[in-house]
Amino acid sequence: MGLGGCIILIAVGAILTFATDWDMQGVNVNLVGLIFMIVGLIGVATFTSIYRRRRVVVPHTTSVVDGQAPHHRDGYSDGYGV
Repeated sequence: MGLGGCIILIAVGAILTFATDWDMQGVNVNLVGLIFMIVGLIGVATFTSIYRRRRVVVPHTTSVVDGQAPHHRDGYSDGYGV
């Protein structure tokens, strides 16, 4: 069940608990709505924890350039033999 299904469960549970006054013999509609909301909240918590573990941070592969020209060592300009 995805995040949308969990949110729908929470919404249906809230509607059954707070917005209806149905009386069905043998079924407590308020309790059914409360159970739907709890299952929806557990689903949202599970979905977010799995999504957090699934997300992978990939480091950048670009090299760092400090803006200086590369130093060329030719044996004459490095101070030796002057």
